[in-house]
Parts: sequence; C-alpha cells; structure tokens
Amino acid sequence: MKTRRQRSSRLGAGERKIFEALDFATRAHRGQYRKGTRVPYLLHPLRVARLLIEAESAWQVVVAGLLHDTTEDAGVRLETIRRRFGSRVARLVSEASEPDKTLSWEERKRRTLAAVATASPDALRVELADKLDNIRSIREDLEKDGDALWARFRRGREEQRWYYRGLAREFSLSARAEPLRSLARLFAKEVRAVFSARREPPRRRLAR
Repeated sequence: MKTRRQRSSRLGAGERKIFEALDFATRAHRGQYRKGTRVPYLLHPLRVARLLIEAESAWQVVVAGLLHDTTEDAGVRLETIRRRFGSRVARLVSEASEPDKTLSWEERKRRTLAAVATASPDALRVELADKLDNIRSIREDLEKDGDALWARFRRGREEQRWYYRGLAREFSLSARAEPLRSLARLFAKEVRAVFSARREPPRRRLAR
C-alpha cells in the first residue's frame, strides 16, 4: 500500500489544486444531500476522489472527480471550471455529465453506456470511481432499508438492474489495464451483491 508521502509526491504541484477543488466542491454542493437521506452530498465526490488517488491518478483526474457533479447538479458553468482548473479538468467533468436532462431516463442511461464504450482512459477512471461509489452506497442502504430503497430513484429495481449490469459489462470491456481492471472487477462484484436477491428491511428490536 502506498504511503501518504508517496501519493503526495505523485500528485506533486497538483496537490494545491486538489485542495482548491475541494473548497470549490464544498461551496457548490452546500445544502445538497444524497437521495432520500440527510447525508451531505459532498461525501460522494470525496469518496470518488479517494478512489482516484488510490488508483494513482493524475491530479487533474482527481480534481475532475471532486468536481464531476458540479455542472450537472449545482449549476456551475464549464467555463468557470476551465478558468480555475484547466481545459483537461473541464473536459473530464463534461464527459462525466449527462448532456441533456430533457431526454427520458432510459435514453440518458443508454447514452451513458455508449459513452463508456468510447471513453478516454482518464474519463473512464472518473466514471468508474463515480459509479463504484454509487453502487456501494446503494448496497449499504439496502442493508439498512431493504427494497424500500428503490422508491428514492426515478426508476425502480428492475430498471436499475438493467442499467448497472450494462455498466458492469461496458467497464469490463473497456478497462483493459490496471488499475482500471481491478476497479471494474470491484464494480461488478458490488452489482452482483446488490441485485442477487430481494431484501426486506431489517426488523427493529422493540425497546424493553
């Protein structure tokens, strides 16, 4: 396992930009929460960035991970990101965003699956880290709430299964080298765990 010093040396001068992006994301996502919870939304880009750092990604990729939802969910303009963090980061954030929210859920997800198949290695890193954290959060919430969880989403369990299995397939085809291959395997494992069986919410113990 890489030490903090080793990871820091790889990030180099970009470490300052990562902390700048963290501050930017904190302000952009202030007051936002994960679907159906009181969990601050900021925890999601933080976990995405951690996955990218552990995968020894370039600082621009880590910054894109921190900012990947700021245009889509917080109204930040791509030009603002380009000025603050550079064209490479802005391009990666753009690739991680759904371009047309007026389309149906199904059409947007089909376009996401098609984009994974043609994504650049850096864009694939961001997409994998993003979706891996999403499916892990779903698994954790399933263990607490059972299948009632699916009511939080625009589409239910069967549609989500179609989408996440499609992502697992596309990631396995596109992630040809490490560390992407290992991330793709982790993602596929989480998808199997989430959709293998239906779950009832755990019974609460009565107070005595």
